[in-house]
Amino acid sequence: MLTRVLGAVMALAARRPLLVGGVVLALGLGGGIAALGLRPTSADDTFISRSSPTYQASADFHRKFGDDAVYVLVKERLTDLVLTSDLQRLIGLEGCLAGNVPAGKQAYGPKNGPCARLARTKPAKVVFGPGTFINTSVTQLQDQFNAQQQAATQQAEAAAEAARKIAAARGYSKKRQEQLAGQASDLVQNEFIRQLYTLATQYGLGLKLPSISDPGFVSKLVFDDTKAAGTPKARFAYIFPTAGSALIQVRMKPGLSEMARKAAIANIRAASRMKEWRLPNGGGRYVVTGAPVIVSDLTTSITHSISVLLVAALLVMALTLAAVFRVRRRLAPLVVALAATGITFGLLRLSGARLTMASIAVLPVLIGLAVDYAIQLQSRLLEELGAGRGDLRAAVGRVVRAGAPTVTTAAAATAAGFLVLLLSPVPMVRGFGALLVVGIGIALLCALTLGTALQALRPGDLPAGAPQGSPAAALAGAGRWFRGRVAAGPAGRLAAGTTTWTGRRIRAGGERAVALAVGRPQRVIAIAAALAVVGWVVDTGASVESDVQKLVPQNLPALRDLRALETSTGVGGEIDVVVTSDRLTDPKVLQWMSDYQQRLVKQFGYTSDRGCGTVQLCPAFSLPDLFRQGLKGQTTATVKALLDAVPPYFSQGVLTPDRRTATLAFGIKLMPLHRQQQVIEQMRRELKPPAGVHVRLAGLPVLAAQANADVSSAPRRMLGLLAGLLAVALVLLVALRSSRRALLPLVPIAFATGWSALVLALTGVPLNPMSVTLGALVIAISTEFSVLLAERYRTERISGLSVEGALRRAYASTGSAVLASGITAIAGFAVLVLSDIRMLRDFGAVTVIDLAVSLLGVLVVLPAVLVLAERRAAAALAPSRGRGGRERRPAAPVGSRPEVPVP
Repeated sequence: MLTRVLGAVMALAARRPLLVGGVVLALGLGGGIAALGLRPTSADDTFISRSSPTYQASADFHRKFGDDAVYVLVKERLTDLVLTSDLQRLIGLEGCLAGNVPAGKQAYGPKNGPCARLARTKPAKVVFGPGTFINTSVTQLQDQFNAQQQAATQQAEAAAEAARKIAAARGYSKKRQEQLAGQASDLVQNEFIRQLYTLATQYGLGLKLPSISDPGFVSKLVFDDTKAAGTPKARFAYIFPTAGSALIQVRMKPGLSEMARKAAIANIRAASRMKEWRLPNGGGRYVVTGAPVIVSDLTTSITHSISVLLVAALLVMALTLAAVFRVRRRLAPLVVALAATGITFGLLRLSGARLTMASIAVLPVLIGLAVDYAIQLQSRLLEELGAGRGDLRAAVGRVVRAGAPTVTTAAAATAAGFLVLLLSPVPMVRGFGALLVVGIGIALLCALTLGTALQALRPGDLPAGAPQGSPAAALAGAGRWFRGRVAAGPAGRLAAGTTTWTGRRIRAGGERAVALAVGRPQRVIAIAAALAVVGWVVDTGASVESDVQKLVPQNLPALRDLRALETSTGVGGEIDVVVTSDRLTDPKVLQWMSDYQQRLVKQFGYTSDRGCGTVQLCPAFSLPDLFRQGLKGQTTATVKALLDAVPPYFSQGVLTPDRRTATLAFGIKLMPLHRQQQVIEQMRRELKPPAGVHVRLAGLPVLAAQANADVSSAPRRMLGLLAGLLAVALVLLVALRSSRRALLPLVPIAFATGWSALVLALTGVPLNPMSVTLGALVIAISTEFSVLLAERYRTERISGLSVEGALRRAYASTGSAVLASGITAIAGFAVLVLSDIRMLRDFGAVTVIDLAVSLLGVLVVLPAVLVLAERRAAAALAPSRGRGGRERRPAAPVGSRPEVPVP
């Protein structure tokens, strides 16, 4: 069945090369154009499954309180920022970021400026900053003053009226009545003035309304008069982290598309650069940063870098093919690979799937595999043509019977190796595996169709009766010349189409491998097994580099700004403890929240005097912060009354309107993800909520740490390798219908996983979240090489060659093509090593090592495995004189012709 399908596909391509080739190229071009519309995503559900409790907690938090904060760090001395006209500019910027632009206000920039765009799109759910904080405090005090003044006036009027009535009842004159009424009114007014004096003394107001333009009031509100001048109050650290900085938090609405989020970040950056919000009094500046910014910028940077490096890799692969694959249309495999890549990513766009950082990494892997399939089929086709066994169609028929099924089997086994990635708990790793499986199928189909069509595009034979000198005769002559060149040229001489120099090197390496395998197969396998075991042991202790500061380009503006945030505030991100209960107004629950926060930060060394500078975890704005006077002596009724009095601007970031969900926030320093996970686990261990209170941890740091823990787990990686080997074995058993044919190629495949780990440990190249899953690549590439060589060896044995002769023929033909495709793929991946992004650079280095080890290991170990298997099979089947009286004869020596059919 498979042979008939492959025959029909390749025969059609050979008969109608222009049609088939044109259709595939058009699909590749169309897919490539469609793929240009793909946009990278760094959404939370690419890091961790939607069904995970951690994801659900973060999604619930984002839905109620907004996404992880984008920070605008204001770097200016606070006394200059809040006690001068700079405060008005800061208030204006915060209004701009919130999308609250008064109609016709020219001070907010042009009609299509960043403030106008933010006003139209309104991406922010909550904007919390020092300017709005001070302004809201002033408004609240003014409202309280006006309310008290109005109440005092009403009380004075009521007292005057009561005094007037009492005086009238006693028969006092009108004049005396008014005099007593005035005295009663004055008593009430004096009490109000006394209260006003108390308030004025507290805030340094004098007998006037509070105002943002009153430095005395603002100073009393913001600064701690018990410490050095200009030191902000500790309880306002979430907006005034130091004496030289302030912090604006912008929490964007949940559910924004990736493009909308990127546009919002771009508009926030643009707004912070507007001349309207410059800070002339203190010479301050704005820094836009935060975890969402750096993740977005990193995704964009990696996408751009891979695009640039991909072009360079294609050029390098083209030059490599030209050097090691010197045959007619030697660049055809690269054309096939580009078409397959275009179709694959075009389908990704049409399916509505998203482009993650992991799926971007599919590009070089897919190109390498597609080049390999195309080279294998092309070299086998040219081998048949070079041997002078008929025309192209006859050669295609022989390839369909002898070569294409093997390539298809190897591709299916490779896909099975990658299919195991679907078991990963990380969604973008599952997407990586699924996209590769689809891409492998498309690459194979392109190699069968477009690859054959490109070889079939040649001058035809002279038609009957064509006159000499006619165009038809000229084409026929060119065709005869071409076939002669193929038969006498490199394809005919080396069967794989390499240059004479390269051919000599390949033959020499093959001769040594074959000689070693024939001479000492047990020793080769023993050494290979020992090295693999050492590699597996080493891999269990392999570390995964997860420090974002080290993995991204050091000149990345987002990284520089994030470091500036940490330098100024002591933190680089925020972890939120989401508390859900219908008892959130119970003072006991609030006291537990306060105690938990204080106990936890104390464990990490935080004190109000030391601040967040040197500790891993410190407190941020949380629900208990709304109760400045403490919770001692409070009742549920008084708590509700206090919450009623708190302006929504203050409460919306820590408490939902239904008062059933609240948040405890913690600032966390920039650190490697595995250390971050340790901090999070410590936070979880300390969670012992009261009855009826449900608590979960949320936020991007929690998601990232959990995803890293899942993907870098050594036991999980080992299980993944075992599952990959099992999947490959099952496919080979089904396709080859022979346990021996299926399992023998698996020996070097299994060993290659250990060799790769050992070489990585010796070279010091670390794994990272992008390369940690490439164990699947080792299995996939090793499967490709091993199956092709083993099946070619079997074919040559069936044709009558000795063990040694079959090995030499397999190496001279399929082995040369394997080496050519392997070297081409290695050269392409090597370009990634030149990247300034360490994540890409290490990814490229790991891949090059994996490919090289897989290639060399299979070429050396597989012959030894095949030789040893032949010897044992011959020994088991040799006649002997046993109990039945038959004679036992020694097995035929290696190198002789087989005594029994090769299974």
